[in-house]
Amino acid sequence: MIMQTIIVTGATSGIGLEIKQYLRTSGYKVISISRRELDEPNHFSCDISCFNSVKDVYTQLLKSRERVYGLINCAGIASMNLALTTPDSVTQKIIAVNLVGTIFSSQIFAPLLIRNGGGRIINFSTIAVHIGLAGESVYVASKSGVEGFSRSFANEVSKFGITVNCIAPGPIKTNLLKGITNQQIKNIVDRQIIKRIMSPSDVSQLVSLLLSASSENLTGQVLNLGGV
Repeated sequence: MIMQTIIVTGATSGIGLEIKQYLRTSGYKVISISRRELDEPNHFSCDISCFNSVKDVYTQLLKSRERVYGLINCAGIASMNLALTTPDSVTQKIIAVNLVGTIFSSQIFAPLLIRNGGGRIINFSTIAVHIGLAGESVYVASKSGVEGFSRSFANEVSKFGITVNCIAPGPIKTNLLKGITNQQIKNIVDRQIIKRIMSPSDVSQLVSLLLSASSENLTGQVLNLGGV
């Protein structure tokens, strides 16, 4: 059996790191991408909000004739600010990384999946979109854009045998929760159907399902981990 290759962005921390480690122990070859320089095989330092930076990684993978089956866009940032007090630089950075970065990665790496004969793209949203979380308006806007892009992109690449889905978790203990109080986290969890904080391993198991052959007819969906 040929080892399948998965590209994971934001793979040096949080959910991205957990997914990278989970996939490697599950028998996948993982191409990890992040801003950080890492002295490990199959890692690329890249600014996903910069088209040319992502294109450079694509060119290297193309030259190495890497056959890519999946792309998981985990890279993301958040800032707990009311919209009225969010600095313009923070707004632009959140949109650039979360939305524009997801778009660039998807459009640039998708041809590698097409060459492979199909595959899976998994993007990340958040429960905050569906509950209209106060204090994260810009973050919610960026992730709402990811959901809309994913639905449309799913239609565009379906003919190539590629599925595109979003995972929208509730609160998970990662750096993205910094600046959010325990009471605020509880308020979000109380609005979930399953009233507990999700773990990174919960996300990894859902990723595993979406990468499997069992999900070949599931596309254009937002899967709310925890339920809303």
